[in-house]
Amino acid sequence: MERDYAAILHPIIDPLIEKPETILIRELPSASRRDTTILIVSEPEDTARLIGRRGMVANALREVIGIAGKVDGTNERIHLKFESFGEENNDEGK
Repeated sequence: MERDYAAILHPIIDPLIEKPETILIRELPSASRRDTTILIVSEPEDTARLIGRRGMVANALREVIGIAGKVDGTNERIHLKFESFGEENNDEGK
């Protein structure tokens, strides 16, 4: 079952950030059908808000979106990855 993760995440994320119109939410390709990685790209200040102190906001978002992977009984694992616009991807190959 295909899910629209942007539709699930936008109502949760938009009130937390300054520039919701700039946020980009995309599903990344995965080698496993059981794992899904969602990339959330935003302005640097908004990325900091989404991660929160000690990752508390990010962990709460992971908890909420993780429920979406269990609703239909598929037990899909959903991972969130946060990046900022203008950030160079230095973790390629890891």
